[in-house]
Amino acid sequence: MSDSSYFEKVMDYKPHPDFSRLEKVLKKENPGESVLFEFFLNERIYSRLSGEKLSGLACDSVEYSAVMIKAFEKAGYDYATVRLPCFCFPAGERHTEESISLNEGALITDRPSFNAYAWPEPEKNAADKLEKMAADKLPDKMRMIVCGPGGVLENVIRLVGYDNLCMMLYDDPELVQDIFDAIGSRLVRYYGLAAPLKHTGACISNDDWGFKTQSMLPPDAMRKYVFPWHKKIVETIHDAGKYAILHSCGNASEIWEDIIEVIKYDGKHSYEDAISPVEKEYEKFAGRIGVMGGLDVHFVATSEPDVIYRRALEMLKRASEKGSYALGTGNSVPEFVPDENFAAMIWAALETR
Repeated sequence: MSDSSYFEKVMDYKPHPDFSRLEKVLKKENPGESVLFEFFLNERIYSRLSGEKLSGLACDSVEYSAVMIKAFEKAGYDYATVRLPCFCFPAGERHTEESISLNEGALITDRPSFNAYAWPEPEKNAADKLEKMAADKLPDKMRMIVCGPGGVLENVIRLVGYDNLCMMLYDDPELVQDIFDAIGSRLVRYYGLAAPLKHTGACISNDDWGFKTQSMLPPDAMRKYVFPWHKKIVETIHDAGKYAILHSCGNASEIWEDIIEVIKYDGKHSYEDAISPVEKEYEKFAGRIGVMGGLDVHFVATSEPDVIYRRALEMLKRASEKGSYALGTGNSVPEFVPDENFAAMIWAALETR
């Protein structure tokens, strides 16, 4: 490499976004050139890439999404990840340090608290505002990828608490079903508003399903309560002629066939070296589903930039014949990832275009 830093190289890059590149990955085809994919970056990088400040902006506001477009475009992505404004499932407060509790903030513990909860509804007006902003801000061939306000299982755990949910599965399965139905049906409506938008290219259903060794619920419980709603979400997105991407952390070894053959996601994001390196998962699943990202976040956070750059190049080389791959991290780019490390990864793709 030259004396310029990787981040300087990225900032000097002249972007030419074209969603058709990522579309080919989601169609399990070979795009013929390097493609990038990331769920989200972080506010420091967004500000450096866009030249704008995000302080004071709600992360689901159209103003925030407009900054996302500038930042993702500058970094060479063919899309920007956004959200429909004004929709989430409010829960109690959680204390967040280096990790997030799965038990704090629960509001639904029984039938009376379920009935008392103020269930939100996604708004068509919010979708219209997002589409208007996209029409004004998106380059011609760039698209939005709309993610959710958390997923089906995530929001159930957020409202019920993980330990409480595990006990409720045995103590009151009818209430469990009602909670999943209340959340799942509203997320279907959310994607029913987001997917048909003219400037939406795909949607992300972001729903963490597992730990390092297993799924958060037994596979049979996942198939009973979680997967039917994901299947409806994917059908809703597909009915609008768009692509459905699953972002889900954890060990999916027992449920991969559900993801691909039953729910029918077009792409899968989130991989971790401690579970199974993306290189191994790519060899198993390329051609059956788009393999999105995959360079382990711990690796990207702690390795030297040149080491990250070389692994990214090797991954792109591995995928050069079969395609069905977009380069990125295994999960996201949180604040603790040095900007230079992030830039080293994406430069491996940008310099080969």
